[in-house]
Amino acid sequence: MPTARLDTARQEPARLDTTRPVSTPEGAEIELRVAGPLPRALAWALDAMLRWTGYACVLIPLSLLGGGVGGGLGLLFLFVGEWGYGILFEVLGRGATPGKRVLNLRVVHVDGTPVGWGASVIRNLMLAVDFLPPPFGAGLVSCLASRDFQRLGDRAAGTLVVHARAYRTGVSKDDVRPVAPPITLAPREQLALAEFATRAPTWTRDRRVEMAGLLEPLTGARDAEGVERLVGMAHWLEGRG
Repeated sequence: MPTARLDTARQEPARLDTTRPVSTPEGAEIELRVAGPLPRALAWALDAMLRWTGYACVLIPLSLLGGGVGGGLGLLFLFVGEWGYGILFEVLGRGATPGKRVLNLRVVHVDGTPVGWGASVIRNLMLAVDFLPPPFGAGLVSCLASRDFQRLGDRAAGTLVVHARAYRTGVSKDDVRPVAPPITLAPREQLALAEFATRAPTWTRDRRVEMAGLLEPLTGARDAEGVERLVGMAHWLEGRG
């Protein structure tokens, strides 16, 4: 009787691919690694603890005020804190609340561009829907049913929560020395340099080198050194020099 041979390749479990290649409006190809429910839940828990600590520090003194003034101010503070916390940090903090920053996460549009006011408002207001039934029943089901782990708010706003990549040029991004451009750059060219420095951490090393190679006549350098010089020029234009 012939013995059935097991195909070991079929037995190997398929790995979950969380990398999403996207094309930016500028025509650049970048890779985004979407975050799953667990790191997002941990980031939310950290943000919740920060908010509640802030509420306690403010509401306890307000409760000492008489005449209903303290209660009214307390309710106003709670409203602003619950709805404004995520929006302000996401837009002004380059897509990351303090909790997301600790977990190295950030919010972006589905095309990889930084999240804006409109999208952030939508996704944060939709938290009330995602939370039901408690805790985050609808949001969890939506995440697990989505290829990109999008909760309902992300679907409505067209956003993703992704892992912020470390900057891999051999040195820390913040340690790159400012370098004055060898020529006077037009405002549009200065903006392009600033955009390169902002987006470079989300690209693969090969993509950064490829993009920097297009500007080799400006940098006079190749590979990682060319990337560092472009970032250094962006820092110089930002006034860090």
